[in-house]
Amino acid sequence: MTSLPLSVAVVVPIKSFRLAKERLATRLSRPEREVLAMTMAARVVAAAAPFPVFVATEDPEVAEWAVERGADALVTAGSGLNPSVTEAVQLTAAHGFSRVVIAHSDLPLARSFSHLVPESPGRSEVVVVPDRHRDGTNVLVTPTHAAPVFAYGPASMHRHVYTAARAGHSVRVVVDEELGWDIDHPEDLDLPGGRDALRLLVSPPVRGATA
Repeated sequence: MTSLPLSVAVVVPIKSFRLAKERLATRLSRPEREVLAMTMAARVVAAAAPFPVFVATEDPEVAEWAVERGADALVTAGSGLNPSVTEAVQLTAAHGFSRVVIAHSDLPLARSFSHLVPESPGRSEVVVVPDRHRDGTNVLVTPTHAAPVFAYGPASMHRHVYTAARAGHSVRVVVDEELGWDIDHPEDLDLPGGRDALRLLVSPPVRGATA
């Protein structure tokens, strides 16, 4: 059995639960969207085991939620996703971590990130997991030193591949059906196999579950 590097942390950026997923308003009320956002985030935090988890946020309520679930809260300046992730990676480096897994909080099928982490701690590799449309970046694994310029937004997968290569890293794109499914639009609530996201998320997350 391969032992996992101990110098890896998982960063989950969360702006807010109360204002989350407004594009789902045609199917979900505001309280339902808040509950959905919190439940998906809890699943992502649970999937991060055995690595330490840092929730990057500017929202005190999210920070409190993170601590209650065994994660550390990184309170960032809150000037947008890219600056927030950049600051969070710098903070994890200051905590002594050499590699970081950046995972969005809206991955309802997330079970583990361990398979994305290079076995060699010193390897200068960036791993990009795109969304199922091969456009956005749902998960990104990078060394904390000389991290690529973060470019979240439309077509971020392509920009992250480019900026990582330009920074001198080898790049591995991993197409993962589970981690590639995020929920941004109403149709995203209809999960593969005819499952409904709201029904699936009723079951409590199990930290580090792989099945």
